[in-house]
Amino acid sequence: MIRGVDGHDPDAISAAISEATADGDRPVLVCCRTTIGFGSPNKAGSESTHGAPLGADEIAATRKALGWEHGPFEIPQAIVDGWDAREAGRELEQEWNQAFDAYRAAFPEEAGELLRRSKAELPEGFAAAADAYIAKLQAEGPKVASRKASQMAIEAFAPQLPELVGGSADLAGSNLTIWSGSRDVAGDDADANYVYYGVREFGMTAISNGLALHGGFLPYDATFLVFSDYARNAVRMSALMGAQAIHVYTHDSIGLGEDGPTHQPVEHMAALRAIPHNDVWRPCDAVESAVSWKLAIERRDGPSCLVFSRQTLAHQARSEEQVRQIARGGYVLAEAEGGSPELILIATGSEVGIAMEAKAKLESGGVRTRVVSMPSTDVFDRQDAAYRESVLPNAVRKRVAVEAGITGFWRQYVGLDGAVVGIDRFGASAPGDVLFRHFGFTADAIVEAARGL
Repeated sequence: MIRGVDGHDPDAISAAISEATADGDRPVLVCCRTTIGFGSPNKAGSESTHGAPLGADEIAATRKALGWEHGPFEIPQAIVDGWDAREAGRELEQEWNQAFDAYRAAFPEEAGELLRRSKAELPEGFAAAADAYIAKLQAEGPKVASRKASQMAIEAFAPQLPELVGGSADLAGSNLTIWSGSRDVAGDDADANYVYYGVREFGMTAISNGLALHGGFLPYDATFLVFSDYARNAVRMSALMGAQAIHVYTHDSIGLGEDGPTHQPVEHMAALRAIPHNDVWRPCDAVESAVSWKLAIERRDGPSCLVFSRQTLAHQARSEEQVRQIARGGYVLAEAEGGSPELILIATGSEVGIAMEAKAKLESGGVRTRVVSMPSTDVFDRQDAAYRESVLPNAVRKRVAVEAGITGFWRQYVGLDGAVVGIDRFGASAPGDVLFRHFGFTADAIVEAARGL
């Protein structure tokens, strides 16, 4: 640590930076002392200079006090010359190109891999291999928690992606983000690819952003969904900067059980969805989980939040076309029997299975019911109007949205004349299946809400 540097003295700052960079083995903190509003004769040291303009008279007085004789936005030629790095940059670029050409001649395979990663291009054949894995899952129909399905997807995709670097905020064993090829970065292994961050959700997410912006890496991080609150500002920056960071959140609802309301997310899905340019996925089974991972890996212009359950989820039957439509964010999972739908049930995650149970009850009672699985409202909203109309036809106004989270978010899909089966209070401590019954996440509760329409 270098203390007491005069933050208004360029020579002192330069000397401190030179001293700091001389130590190449550890980070160095340079502490500068500065005065807010420096140079203003009448307002220096006042908090008013932080958020309010000085005003014309004080600006003129400040110019005089600092001896600054140049006009607004006028940069003296000496400063321009001192900061002009074009010629030096050309020389450095030429040196780099020559060095890389020699490297490519000696190691063509490694050079090609470096270029691929630096351009954020996926390996040839990745999409086909991922689609084959997804088709295999659909055929086999595993019944697992979606956090386990997430780990299965990582295990399937990661061997093709040496640039993939993961980590968890002290919850690796619960988030299930470790795969067979994970190696701890704490050692000397040059192929290390997993970071044990400790309880540092914000720092972890910020580091993922940095890795994404650096290039050559595809970072993912993980914690419980309820702790996305601690990471939120860094998630917002992922979206604002367009960083391809993958944020994994598990234990996605009151269904996590006995940890109680402090660990049971209620408003968090809506909060993440409220961030512009942020794709949020809450898959309902292993197939949707794998698709969400594939799309997060393929998305180059922004982050993805993948939200998974602790509890086991049922596999859903689908056609090949339905599997393809998962990538559109929302699709018709089960069509109404015997004609056009009178009622539409919209659900995500663990509630999709319950909606399918409710559909069976409603159909047996003569109500033609369509079930729409909506793993990503963000992606669905980007689809063309014709597709969105084919999934949620405007003519069908009787709609029930089902999600174990706050209800207000879903009004944009069901309207004021629809119904939402959700939770607008904090949870409780009990087994997950007990809580789902207690808070009304049952097929009978959905049927009751539907019949109320």
